[in-house]
Amino acid sequence: MNDALARPAAQQPPWRDREAVRRVRAVLADEEPVVHVEEVEHLRTRLAAVATGAAFLLQGGDCAETFTGSTERNVAGTVGLLSRMAAVLAADGRPPVVTVGRLAGQYAKPRSEPVDALGLPTYRGDIVNALEATAEARAPDPGRMYRAYVSSRAAMAVVRTLVTSGSVGSDGPAVADDGFFVSHEALLLDYESALLRTDGRDPDEAALYDLSSHFLWIGERTRQPEGAHVAFAGLLANPIGVKLGPTTTPERALEYVERLDPDQEAGRLTLISRMGSERVRDVLPPIVEKVTACGHTVVWQCDPMHGNTVRSGDFKTRRFDDIVDEVHGFFEVHRALGTHPGGLHLELTHGDVTECLGGAQRISGTDLHHRYETACDPRLNQAQSLELAHLVARLLPARPLAQPGPGAGA
Repeated sequence: MNDALARPAAQQPPWRDREAVRRVRAVLADEEPVVHVEEVEHLRTRLAAVATGAAFLLQGGDCAETFTGSTERNVAGTVGLLSRMAAVLAADGRPPVVTVGRLAGQYAKPRSEPVDALGLPTYRGDIVNALEATAEARAPDPGRMYRAYVSSRAAMAVVRTLVTSGSVGSDGPAVADDGFFVSHEALLLDYESALLRTDGRDPDEAALYDLSSHFLWIGERTRQPEGAHVAFAGLLANPIGVKLGPTTTPERALEYVERLDPDQEAGRLTLISRMGSERVRDVLPPIVEKVTACGHTVVWQCDPMHGNTVRSGDFKTRRFDDIVDEVHGFFEVHRALGTHPGGLHLELTHGDVTECLGGAQRISGTDLHHRYETACDPRLNQAQSLELAHLVARLLPARPLAQPGPGAGA
């Protein structure tokens, strides 16, 4: 592990007090984990079903969770919205849906610049600093890692209660039949490494898990093949995702596959394309062909959000039509190649925000300021999310392509 963490690591905060970081890491290393090994193993089984065409992966939630926003109501709202979307996608005999939230840990954010337009240190997520535009608030604070851990544990407790009860609220939708899992970007390595645990077997045979989450992904800005994030992910028994932007070559994609799925385990690796609606039909096919030819059975997932970010006045936004078009392009590529379009990865909220343009509500540029509430990137609101789910459901086959894997769990 030390060798992995000694490699160059992009997007890490400029901590002023490394001794304070060490102390927080030591405390976290003695705490109970956020998730359990058996939950991670269950997700591995379900993702194997996705990879082989027997299920579909729906992953979504906040762009950036905040401490103040991680309330029981908001966690239940995200779980409820994703469960409703999963029900739409799986209706009428379509493949079962594996449901994964971007929650209980999505507190760190990569940024394109170290300082913002005001000359302040950029906001890197609540796990590092505060959104408030002051020098004091933006100073990286290692103590926030512990607060992120506490908030993640509380959110996970809400998820488990909802899964156990089988519903979201007294009259809300049923939680996904196959349980509900959580995920976040494995960005802040000081935090992630402090939550490494083994499965309790003989030390020579023990598997290593990052029990901050069930599923972890490497982002577009941290996927350097020789960097610390890829090396760290390679140590883990968790299922891993890698975001692939439009500059990704087939050779580079194959390198990720060989490094992160050396045992060719179906569903171990999820390749998350985020090409943009104008590029997906050109860039994705040779990548899919190269990876498929090498014999690895990965999950192919579409992130139609990040490649379609534009500006409207003072706001970052995304057009609903561009999001839908990238999803269509993703499905078209896989249909042409005979591979399985395995899932969606979305930034969304159960709230009635006005952050993305279009959809049946016809949100326009003049509407954005009404309820633009995100801490970072624009999210689909509840109505837009459900509208997208209905559109995607029409693209899915009427019945599973193979028999799904075994039953349910948190």
